[in-house]
Amino acid sequence: MPWSPLDALSWALVLRLLALLRPPGLGEACTCAPAHPQQHVCHSALVIRAKISSEKVVPASEDPTDTQKLIRYEIKQIKMFKGFEKAKDVQYVYTPFDSSLCGVKLETNSQKQYLLTGQILSDGKVFIHLCNYIEPWEDLSWVQRESLNHHYHQNCGCQITTCYAVPCTISAPNECLWTDWLLERKLYGYQAQHYVCMKHVDGICTWYRGHLHLRKEYVDIIQP
Repeated sequence: MPWSPLDALSWALVLRLLALLRPPGLGEACTCAPAHPQQHVCHSALVIRAKISSEKVVPASEDPTDTQKLIRYEIKQIKMFKGFEKAKDVQYVYTPFDSSLCGVKLETNSQKQYLLTGQILSDGKVFIHLCNYIEPWEDLSWVQRESLNHHYHQNCGCQITTCYAVPCTISAPNECLWTDWLLERKLYGYQAQHYVCMKHVDGICTWYRGHLHLRKEYVDIIQP
């Protein structure tokens, strides 16, 4: 899962786990379970907006027999949305050098800004990979940017289920069906960009876009 807890793991163990989690028969591909942006925020230890200043290849551990490498990105943190209790000003983030272990390639020395989600390990270092939600800031919708401040965090008690085929059914009152793949054949479509799964006082979760209810086609999709 993209939000697997890595907080207490060493670099070497993290890389070994990523290698083991690679599904058999997929060769060198990095494969991630789908997750709505809200899920990524809820299950990440750190969420920040940043620019990438430089990159450097470094050893994954101090063990001389360990051949694994990491890319260390030096960043300029612009804003932190989550992680205040564990980190204040993040200077570096780390990712696997090997793309088959879901290493992230980011542009350095440019004006591009990124939304970065990731884990904070026991030594305080920030670890990111392709199964996190990492997007150019300019590609985020207004709803996504605003939701990073409040709505995503406040509704982590809601469950978001990916809908691949009809009929889709809700199995719990705190569940929202994510239908971007079904309707648009892509994960981060209109629903991911413009809607938040929000919980009511009675514990029921439904999709909202500001004060607007979910568009009719998303409601119809749960019907047999």
